[in-house]
Amino acid sequence: MKLAAKGILFDMDGVLISSIASVNRCWRRWAQHYGIEGWETYTIPHGVRALDVMRSLRPDFTAEDEAVGLRLIEDMEIADIADLKVLPGVRALLESLPAERWAIVTSATRRLMLGRLTAAELPIPGRIIAGDDVVKGKPNPEPYMKGAALLGFAPAECIVVEDAPSGVGAGVAAGSRVLGVLGTHEKDELYAAGAEWVARSLEDVTASIGPDGLIVELAGLA
Repeated sequence: MKLAAKGILFDMDGVLISSIASVNRCWRRWAQHYGIEGWETYTIPHGVRALDVMRSLRPDFTAEDEAVGLRLIEDMEIADIADLKVLPGVRALLESLPAERWAIVTSATRRLMLGRLTAAELPIPGRIIAGDDVVKGKPNPEPYMKGAALLGFAPAECIVVEDAPSGVGAGVAAGSRVLGVLGTHEKDELYAAGAEWVARSLEDVTASIGPDGLIVELAGLA
């Protein structure tokens, strides 16, 4: 299957790298620190900004409390990289894309995103929308609308690559076509959220330069 697009907007966690084990460990430690009941088994909603997770757990926090809490979880996650890994097909796909044709749109803060990409030895794109660059995070369309604008294209001209229903929903709401990738959620969840296609991994995705932008090829669907 061949798809035409002007640009590609990638989520980070679960699409380019896997850090879910670190995320869960760190948030359990954070929840224990702040006295959250059930911290031992807490699992965060994947694809949601830390600020929004924090507000769901401690709606009583002041702005100062939130700043301290965010810094704490950032520090924890940046330090915990023992099992962080680059997902299959990612390096080859990113290396095949012109720098001006792709961006990362992540719920992670910019500081955390840069820490993870550096630890994973992945290229840091010149165009980034992080969780602290938006007023409303995924599933709101704001992150992907801003990501498309960074590339200079309309959202409808971009393909969003996502692994979580919240991110899929954000891409669809922005007006983009969404390619789901298996890893953190089942394919039925991604299709239900609005993904047009779901790939087993980015090993099944290649990209080349066409006369009007990018040609994205899917070797197979999940």
